[in-house]
Amino acid sequence: MKKPISLVTGCSGFIGSHVAQELIKMGHTVIGLDDLSGGFVENNPGNMIFYNGSITDATLVNGLFEQYQFDYVFHLAAYAAEGLSHFIRRYNYNDNLIGSINLINAAVNARTVKNFIFTSSIAVYGSNEPPLREAMTPKPEDPYGIAKFAVEMDLHCAHRMWGLNYTIFRPHNVYGENQNIGDPYRNVIGIFMNQILQNKPMTIFGDGSQTRAFSYISDVAPIIASAAVRTEAYNKIFNVGADVPYSVNTLATVVAQAMGVKPDIQYLEARKEALHAFSDHENVKAVFGDLIKNVPLEEGVSRMAAWAKGFGARPGQIFEDIEVYMNMPPSWKRLIVSQTKKAA
Repeated sequence: MKKPISLVTGCSGFIGSHVAQELIKMGHTVIGLDDLSGGFVENNPGNMIFYNGSITDATLVNGLFEQYQFDYVFHLAAYAAEGLSHFIRRYNYNDNLIGSINLINAAVNARTVKNFIFTSSIAVYGSNEPPLREAMTPKPEDPYGIAKFAVEMDLHCAHRMWGLNYTIFRPHNVYGENQNIGDPYRNVIGIFMNQILQNKPMTIFGDGSQTRAFSYISDVAPIIASAAVRTEAYNKIFNVGADVPYSVNTLATVVAQAMGVKPDIQYLEARKEALHAFSDHENVKAVFGDLIKNVPLEEGVSRMAAWAKGFGARPGQIFEDIEVYMNMPPSWKRLIVSQTKKAA
């Protein structure tokens, strides 16, 4: 029997590398595509065929589809800095929307793709009151969420027009090994660990009372990978992640304990963000319940901390091509200005 061939975009990133590994375990031939803007070659799983390139390169994307005749597409490539997306609007839409459309066009034209699996985000819900449910009307409030919702709508259109099957996942606050802890704009657990490894205080926007449900990677990646073969998940949307929300203050205490230090917190100016954001997961439990492990926060953070301490601190990756500075969090602006001066 022919092995299924799957494309994984963002294969060198955090969730993408884990999904690629799960697909290899499932017996897929995996072709990985990543521009390494936020991922690392060392994250690439063995036995994966890797291409260093961008989804915004339509010629490259079309060539891969023609060469490999993919059975499944797992689209995880994105610059997922939700808060920063206000200030890098052009970059956000080009990378997260136009790049996605290149993939959808290629999948339609290839006529071989059985299912297009897309990782969206709970950012599409915007100001909706938690717990966030798939039946809610999305109200994205930042360019990142807008781009993700636009891709969701385009997949609906592609299914109606050409019969392209899709599965959409809306993960949230995922953490674990392979995460880019050097990115100062996203992934609060990684940011905390990187700050501790550099003997710096953990920085929190606002008073730390905002709540999120933090999701360990093993509760997310196997579910996304299995969407290839679970036809009951075709043409549906699923929230995926942890059920129990925690305050960022509580999270800081858990991370400090896992890293073997006392909590040292520096509170910064509050950002414009939802105070509480967590999801309902009844739909994903109904289809993928056998894959959900429900890893407790303390256990997941402990596993990631062991990896982070073994790996070491990462230098901060500063996004320098800012398009709008107005109303940017002062700490980010200071960081960018400081880095620019050092480079000069």
